[in-house]
Amino acid sequence: MLNRQGRETAPGAAAASEVDTFTGNRGLALEEPLIFEIGDSARTGVDLPAPPEVASRLAGLERELIGLPGLSEPEAVRHYTRLSRQNFAIDMGLFPLGSCTMKHNPRLNEKMARLPGFSDIHPLQPVDSVQGALELIAQLANWLKTLTGMPEVSMSPKAGAHGELCGMLAIRAAHEARGEARKVVLVPESAHGTNPATAAFCGYEVENIPATPAGRVDLAALKARLGPDVAAVMITNPNTCGLFEPDMSAISEAVHAAGAYVYCDGANFNAIVGRVRPGDLGVDAMHINLHKTFSTPHGGGGPGAGPVVFSAALAPFAPLPFVRHTGTHFELVEEEQAHGLGDAHAQSFGRMVAFHGQMGMFVRALSYMMSHGADGLRQVAEDAVLNANYVLRSLEDVMTAPFGASGPCMHEALFDDSFLEGTGVTTLDIAKALIDEGYHPMTMYFPLVVHGAMLIEPTETESKAALDQFIATLRSLVARAKAGEAEHFKAAPHLAPRRRLDETLAARKPVLSWAPSA
Repeated sequence: MLNRQGRETAPGAAAASEVDTFTGNRGLALEEPLIFEIGDSARTGVDLPAPPEVASRLAGLERELIGLPGLSEPEAVRHYTRLSRQNFAIDMGLFPLGSCTMKHNPRLNEKMARLPGFSDIHPLQPVDSVQGALELIAQLANWLKTLTGMPEVSMSPKAGAHGELCGMLAIRAAHEARGEARKVVLVPESAHGTNPATAAFCGYEVENIPATPAGRVDLAALKARLGPDVAAVMITNPNTCGLFEPDMSAISEAVHAAGAYVYCDGANFNAIVGRVRPGDLGVDAMHINLHKTFSTPHGGGGPGAGPVVFSAALAPFAPLPFVRHTGTHFELVEEEQAHGLGDAHAQSFGRMVAFHGQMGMFVRALSYMMSHGADGLRQVAEDAVLNANYVLRSLEDVMTAPFGASGPCMHEALFDDSFLEGTGVTTLDIAKALIDEGYHPMTMYFPLVVHGAMLIEPTETESKAALDQFIATLRSLVARAKAGEAEHFKAAPHLAPRRRLDETLAARKPVLSWAPSA
């Protein structure tokens, strides 16, 4: 029989932050030392026989001991397991980091990616031995072309920003093919921050286009700036204010009439996939972040993938290689003058990477697509938008939503810091207090078009109960801020393993070295 009376679970009289411990550990949350502080160079996890004596082939060079730590197997396993527990992830709780969706990655995707035929593949294998992998890439490419309404796709870019570079290089090649050396790229204020950086990296001068009071591209200002020196406009749609650009077709028509091209940042494609085809809006090139829309793991230093779709006008300039089906088998086309191509790819700007993209990401993305189907992908977009609007409308009476009157938001809800005026509490303070409540902070201070921005992207995978708890938490924090508890916020986080850091110093002058104590 279970004890239905339960036990006392209150922490007691002393606050957790006031209790000292001999080890420095906090309950079962252990204070993790560096691996060099755990191990001993004289210790080993395995006991191998001494190697046979052989003549040295180091030509007189001597190898110095470098002091690698030696650990037993349990010590090594415990160390890395404890480290993994310090990493907050979507598998542990709601992750409202707007602008770079942290969404649930179905385990089915992982199972498919780990099939030996995909996980063990090598980029230099004979083509005849990788027919299944090439077919999968071709099938994924076809899904991307169908969903975007674009006739061509390059699968090789490694990430979203790499995809931007790919699209802009194709645009530059198209202008050069016409004998034009256009110098200017227009970037609206509501675009992603990587857009102007990419244009500048390609050698273009970047000019901003202002946003309207409703948070959208100022069409009149854009039209007024178009001219023979403009190569392209880089536009994010849905934009970083969480809004769809209703004038997209008019923007594309004006840009094309000026002889320029439309590059669309497709990072927010997850809000419209299955509902809107960018090709129908006049887009010429757009990258797709597989991690954001099709549930592959977010980069963060790991393998990424940012395929780029192209309009018919830019298709001849798309990079190599690409997968082609000859009627009997699949092949990887790596030369502009490959047999059977004709002039279709003679103007390609070349290739961007040594091989052909991230196979593991391709497997995961196609698994996600096939498990959802076309109707399921549409439902994903609708649920993402529904959840974001639920957050927006549930908080706009206590937090200020600068574009709340502009209509429904897309997949992310944007607030500014006007509601904190006079409290002494800032956006950063709210974010730090969220850590104490068990939430990773939202995106802060972006987009730049509003002051003290808080960009919340709940994703389609959160339940109503999870959203309600998050909303209630934010409402509680707002109430405490307005009740005059500024000092509490200034000292947050109170319960994290490390207290508030000097973030500027940590970013600009990180201390990444370690030396043993004397």
